[in-house]
Amino acid sequence: MRKCSFAACIWCLTALSMAQQTKQPTLPTVFGEGPPTKLAANAPPEEVFQAKVKAEWEAIKNKDKKAYAEILAEDYQGVEVDSRGERNKIQALNELAESNVFNYTLFGFKFIPLGKDAAFVIYEVTMQFPPKSQVRYSRVYITELWMKRDGEWKEVHYQETHVK
Repeated sequence: MRKCSFAACIWCLTALSMAQQTKQPTLPTVFGEGPPTKLAANAPPEEVFQAKVKAEWEAIKNKDKKAYAEILAEDYQGVEVDSRGERNKIQALNELAESNVFNYTLFGFKFIPLGKDAAFVIYEVTMQFPPKSQVRYSRVYITELWMKRDGEWKEVHYQETHVK
């Protein structure tokens, strides 16, 4: 009787552990943890832009000027919450070295297509700054205008609004 109980217990534990194993998704959970990954060529536009936003924030966090430059259009204009006014692409790239984003969390993604060559993206980000920073967190609401230029999607306009 003990052998049957032990075997039944082993069988139940095996079945439970197998039930907990999940199939890996083919597309990333873009607003989740980890770096952005390549998307399938036929990925839905919303997932394409989620990946682009994730790549943008990875470039900012890592101070990767080359990756950030590839995202921004030549006529890019951005407005941040620091009250320093509008920035063009060169200004945005030059101040990347001063960035102190230690980590970030993206959420609330909304995608609004504006035709075949334009899209409006809305989301929120909570930025975490280094442990010894005077301000540790900042939450901002972001809108971005993306346009297709020479067959590639580029960020043309960026606007931040502080969220309390």
